[in-house]
Amino acid sequence: MKIALAQLNYHIGNFEANTKKIIDTINQQKANGVDLVVFAELCISGYPPRDFLEYPEFIELCKASADEIAKATSSIACIIGLPIVNPVIEGKDLYNSALFIADGEIKQTVKKALLPTYDVFDEYRYFEPAHEFKCINYKGHKIALTVCEDLWNLGNNPLYKTCPMDELIKEEPDFMINIAASPFAYNHDEERIFILSQNCRKYNLPLFYVNHVGAQTELIFDGGSLVFDKAGDLVSELKYFEEDIQVFDVEQIQSAIILNKENKRATDTEQVYQALILGIKDYFKKSGFEKATLGLSGGIDSALVCALACEALGAENVMAVLMPSKYSSDHSIKDAEDLVKNLGCKSTIIPIKNVADAFDETLKQEFSGLEANLTEENIQARSRGVILMAMSNKFGYILLNTSNKSESAVGYGTLYGDICGAISVIGDCYKTQVYQLCNYINREKEIIPINTIVKPPSAELRPDQKDSDSLPDYDVLDKILFEYIEMKKSSKAIIADGYDETLVNRILKMVNKAEFKRYQTPPILRVSPKAFGMGRRMPIVGKYLS
Repeated sequence: MKIALAQLNYHIGNFEANTKKIIDTINQQKANGVDLVVFAELCISGYPPRDFLEYPEFIELCKASADEIAKATSSIACIIGLPIVNPVIEGKDLYNSALFIADGEIKQTVKKALLPTYDVFDEYRYFEPAHEFKCINYKGHKIALTVCEDLWNLGNNPLYKTCPMDELIKEEPDFMINIAASPFAYNHDEERIFILSQNCRKYNLPLFYVNHVGAQTELIFDGGSLVFDKAGDLVSELKYFEEDIQVFDVEQIQSAIILNKENKRATDTEQVYQALILGIKDYFKKSGFEKATLGLSGGIDSALVCALACEALGAENVMAVLMPSKYSSDHSIKDAEDLVKNLGCKSTIIPIKNVADAFDETLKQEFSGLEANLTEENIQARSRGVILMAMSNKFGYILLNTSNKSESAVGYGTLYGDICGAISVIGDCYKTQVYQLCNYINREKEIIPINTIVKPPSAELRPDQKDSDSLPDYDVLDKILFEYIEMKKSSKAIIADGYDETLVNRILKMVNKAEFKRYQTPPILRVSPKAFGMGRRMPIVGKYLS
């Protein structure tokens, strides 16, 4: 029996495109003599559909797509994922389901039992969990089919009271299939391989695992679909960050014949780079946009975003706007111009002095007798924001935000100024990661000017300003932020790790006081296990640790 794993890039709510992609794949694999094609979780609707699921028409369109796909399954079978109606009045109105379709009709429906409701997941908001489990019989094989989280209830602290496989194993299946929508984080591929391998060892069964690939606004799916033998050894691994279809012989997998050598693990930095490129590319493609703009300061953050945008969209589709202030150094302007030359993107220079001076003159009477302070610095940042949005409106550019995670965490940014934008490209990358990504981009030749990388970071909004005037060194700051945000440690626990008590309390207070700013930032491409945005929900007016 031959199984094709179809790792495809879907578009939420684009039923015509998703359905065509699935049917085309079925027809191709039918010609290849494949018996069963396996697609990912909620492939019909795209993942996550969120409150689209509250519209009855959306669910009807999912069903219509499934019926159309069924017509393409003569002499072949497929597994697809979609939301279906729960006919029982009690409980949630929908199930997250997988349909087994063969010979032109839906043969069996498998419902997801374990519904993740944590971090970026919110499935119990919409779906009723399954309570009944039954294997699928096809061509002399008994298949234990599960949906994503259904295989993740392992370890010393399980989230759920049941394991679907504990019930399915009673029917003595021959192998497992799991269809998933597992988002990318730089540490998640290794965790995913470990968990799935543990399932194979626990149940002594091979596993075929299919994941989504592609970006859906802030969520990025890295693909990396997997096949394991019953001993839990990795037999094959599909490509990362791109579509891939591979065919496997069930009998070979059951015999533990290694088909492909394990791919060399990409470094975290390389994975984040690939994820950000995919995130930008899909945000534009799926939104119907083509051209991007950004403010290019000569600093490392905007240089990185510009380089990523040029790689994702093509340099001809990127407009870098240099907006020097009266405090901008000559070398910053030169660094920005050198980057533009290296990348080949479009650029223009629009000094902000006249704009900022006009604000100062307008507010002269109200501010009479008061010393210049952060207010005037923010006016400069907001002047840049107004110019960038004007360029966006006039020419149809989509504005890329260039703030990093370190800045966003402690509120080192100006609302309606450098925080504005349609999508935050590096908002889930700490400053230390920004340096790593720039060095990765320069691994073969200098693209980002070396001076941009080595000079002290500065907002250049007052004379001789440096980030270190307001913030601890990023090497220290990022470590404390990581312990608090990703590891969810208290101030006492972080201090116990050897960090200065005054510094820790100061940083955590800055993080919590800046929550109101983060509520107004653009969506952030998620590359870490705990990103700002939908995956980290904090009260603005909370007192704890403030």
